[in-house]
Amino acid sequence: MSVLRPIAALLPLGLLAAAGVQRRRWARDQAAAARVADRLMQRPALALPERFAPEQVAGLPEPARRFFHFAIEPGARLCSLARIRMEGELSLGTKAAPRWQPMRARQVLAAPHGFVWEVEGGRGALRFSGSDGMAGDHSWTRFWLWRLVAVARVEGGPDHLRASFGRLVAEAAFWTPAFLLPRPGVSWSAVDGDTARATVTHAGLVQDVDIRVGPDGKPLWVSFPRWSDANPDKVFRVQPFGGVLSDFRSVDGFRVPFDVQAGNFFGTSDYAPFFRARVTEARLS
Repeated sequence: MSVLRPIAALLPLGLLAAAGVQRRRWARDQAAAARVADRLMQRPALALPERFAPEQVAGLPEPARRFFHFAIEPGARLCSLARIRMEGELSLGTKAAPRWQPMRARQVLAAPHGFVWEVEGGRGALRFSGSDGMAGDHSWTRFWLWRLVAVARVEGGPDHLRASFGRLVAEAAFWTPAFLLPRPGVSWSAVDGDTARATVTHAGLVQDVDIRVGPDGKPLWVSFPRWSDANPDKVFRVQPFGGVLSDFRSVDGFRVPFDVQAGNFFGTSDYAPFFRARVTEARLS
């Protein structure tokens, strides 16, 4: 027993040292995400006309024209950078038992170059923080419990990048609609009388996104074929992802949703939203 006493005395010090190492790793992850967000905000603006005029979309399918006439006010200064703060809930469970956890997040969205989503949330033993992001040809997912235990960490790879690009294009459709104005790399087609499809090509990646609009052009939902492994087989494949949009408000000449609910298998019987967000602040520039 006397031999074990020094070891027992040192054990708390060892645990504290290990916790310190993990906290520093968490801090490095957070700082890395913040640096990418700063770089995205400093990128040159996308080449767009200075201001919106309805004739810029005159040649598009009717539901696409309706969408732009609602989403962008005539004469609005065109931009494709969004800085957003939000609060809401994330589901950490299943459709039958969603286990909703509170969250707060901030996001920089700079299509087509990338995005950074930084989040904190949870309660009790499920306090989590981390980020999802994409910049250029690199993407990542980094999440921690209690800033001590890395629970999800993916650094790049073609599958993750493709999935991230899908998210980037879909979110740009409703938070920075000027990004989807017709130009090289963006084309439009009609799915039906109330649904328009934008196809975005950038750096070897191609992504479709469908936008369903009401009679006034207000987007009701967005859906896209996402490259994802969020399925029972944990295998990357194309599967529907989408969300419902509501509470539209005017921000810097754009009408954007302040309430978004989204999840996998949108439009099927397996759909269950895992993301419910309410925007608390939005800036477009």
